[in-house]
Amino acid sequence: QVQLVESGGGLVQPGGSLRLSCAASENIANILRMAWFRQAPGKQRDMVADIFKTGATSYADSVKGRFTISRDTAKNTVYLTMGTLTPEDTAVYYCNAVLGTFPPTNYWGQGTQVTVSS
Repeated sequence: QVQLVESGGGLVQPGGSLRLSCAASENIANILRMAWFRQAPGKQRDMVADIFKTGATSYADSVKGRFTISRDTAKNTVYLTMGTLTPEDTAVYYCNAVLGTFPPTNYWGQGTQVTVSS
């Protein structure tokens, strides 16, 4: 069982920045993949960015060049640094962890609200 706790959400003005944190109860160096998803009201949950055990990262087209996913293995924490925020980035942001079990096991955090508004 992996517990994930997100923090750092809040209200920010358009063009502003925010950093989300996801603290894991397990050594993230052993987790196959960690990712950030987001879900806006009435929409499906979509992946924003992910980082693999190897350190490889990928991003949704809508956030490329604006968001950065990173990790601190000493703190078992994954971050999502968000810049040049727009109202379209408003959503609940969820942290996700996938263990390399067979079949793979998914864990989710409780989510943190990000609201971009003037």
